[in-house]
Amino acid sequence: MAIVAGTKAEAVIEVIRKIPESLRKKVTEITLDMASSMTMIAKRCFPRAVRVTDRFHVQRLAVEALQEIRIKHRWDALDKENDAIEQAKVSQTEYQPEILGNGDTVKQLLARSRYALYKKPSTWTDSQRERAQLLFERFPDLKKAYELALELSNIFTNTSEKIYGLTRLAKWHEKVRQSGFKAFNTVARSIESHYKTIVNYFDNRSTNASAESFNAKIKAFRAQFRGVRNVEFFLYRLTQLYA
Repeated sequence: MAIVAGTKAEAVIEVIRKIPESLRKKVTEITLDMASSMTMIAKRCFPRAVRVTDRFHVQRLAVEALQEIRIKHRWDALDKENDAIEQAKVSQTEYQPEILGNGDTVKQLLARSRYALYKKPSTWTDSQRERAQLLFERFPDLKKAYELALELSNIFTNTSEKIYGLTRLAKWHEKVRQSGFKAFNTVARSIESHYKTIVNYFDNRSTNASAESFNAKIKAFRAQFRGVRNVEFFLYRLTQLYA
């Protein structure tokens, strides 16, 4: 086992090429994110492998675009609240924030709806469902952005053939263009730049889920000891626990 500091392509390639070429040529498929360094590593080390852009990295871009819109509204709400408080001081009156049907202020609604926007409606709790309804009624653009993110997820979940996946992604791209959301346009452009490897997902539905799960376990294990001083012993412990 070897550890490479960082993700510089040349350093990773040097380590991987220590594996005999005959073995590397047996690799038929690789899942990766959209980083150019990962693409270079895959091309040079595993030339025969089909590259698949991990669907969860694509979906995460859409969710981050959605959260960016929510955060913008939250900052606007904070500014309005601060202006109202200052105005109340000037007029020597008591500031009374607007209280919504679920007991949240607008500022709290935007802050507390964060986790609901990561989830599908079918998995919402009762309080999250009520909060989402209030949020979407007050901020229709957030509802539209949430639906775009959800539709992208559903394309990967409910499509089994590459040709249909490509068609549905193209239709989604057009909806994004019509929405006018700058953040989502960036997501759509990223998908357009990597569509050849993104649609490869529909062949075998391969993802990085197992690798991401293992990586999370390593990080949690490392956090227990507040870092690693003896790398060799740390690797030994990992092999004993997870090998």
